[in-house]
Amino acid sequence: MRAPEFWGRRDGGAASIMLAPLGALYALASRARFALARPERVSVPVLCVGNLVAGGAGKTPVALSLGARLKTRGLNVHYLSRGYGGATAGPTRVDLARHGCRDVGDEALLLAQVAPTWVAADRVAGARAAIAAGAHAIVMDDGFQNPLLAKDMSLVVVDGGYGFGNGSVLPAGPLREPLVRGLARARAVVIVGDDRSGARDRIAAAGFTTLPVLGVRIVPGPEAQVLAGRKVIAFAGIGRPAKFFATVRDVGAEVVTAHAFPDHHVFSAGELRRLRSEAEGAGAVLVTTAKDAVRLPESERGAIQVLTITLAWDDEAALDAVLKPMTTPSRC
Repeated sequence: MRAPEFWGRRDGGAASIMLAPLGALYALASRARFALARPERVSVPVLCVGNLVAGGAGKTPVALSLGARLKTRGLNVHYLSRGYGGATAGPTRVDLARHGCRDVGDEALLLAQVAPTWVAADRVAGARAAIAAGAHAIVMDDGFQNPLLAKDMSLVVVDGGYGFGNGSVLPAGPLREPLVRGLARARAVVIVGDDRSGARDRIAAAGFTTLPVLGVRIVPGPEAQVLAGRKVIAFAGIGRPAKFFATVRDVGAEVVTAHAFPDHHVFSAGELRRLRSEAEGAGAVLVTTAKDAVRLPESERGAIQVLTITLAWDDEAALDAVLKPMTTPSRC
């Protein structure tokens, strides 16, 4: 699904106004779901990395960074994912030697490269399986709107360029729930990239003036040196492909063409053949994201450059202060 253009406009326009009654019903259903749920608490701390809008905000890179950080504090961290796009209902521990994206989804494959990762449609069952396998702490990639597993801490991830869109609830806008209700459950907000959308101002205007807001920057991996000065054909099937294309340009590559595909898109042989042909004709290198790479057939990966990223936190002391309850014996 591609996000409608009016979702990203501050005023929303006529389409958003027309869809507002449906947005109100969606918000009401979400509120009822939380009101009727009886969240189950497990025996180890649960950190949820979620967002408030439909589409990509950078949850998985943030979850990867936080999990790695907690590991350096001596915690046996396990990841928990729904496994979007995969057929496995779970609870299943991801095996990189055996599972592919059609089994467990692309995000779970990335998470499993850092720490043990569980895929489970039933998040409570997944958390219990992780604990039985020795988890000291659980980091959930997504699941902020799932009320069944109690979270000790939730961080809301926001794309700095997109923010909260037009501020309306689906389908009138990109929000999965009203902004105020979502922020009320957050321990902190993480803004990825420059705040060009005014997200900090909107958080303050919503009344959350004391809610910690952490900034984080995308740092391209060592492949950037290979791409600098080269012609490239960039392609991505992620929530916000334009953000990846901008990163490729920022490393000094000449983007001849950029191809955006739907999030979690599984590339067909024909699509890859056309991309290869285009790159050969332009004398260019094919480049994509790490998330897209795990959806490529093994036979294709050697011919396509993957631009990896890491995250650099603007204020590591503020981040550690937010995470401190996860590393102490008492619950958050």
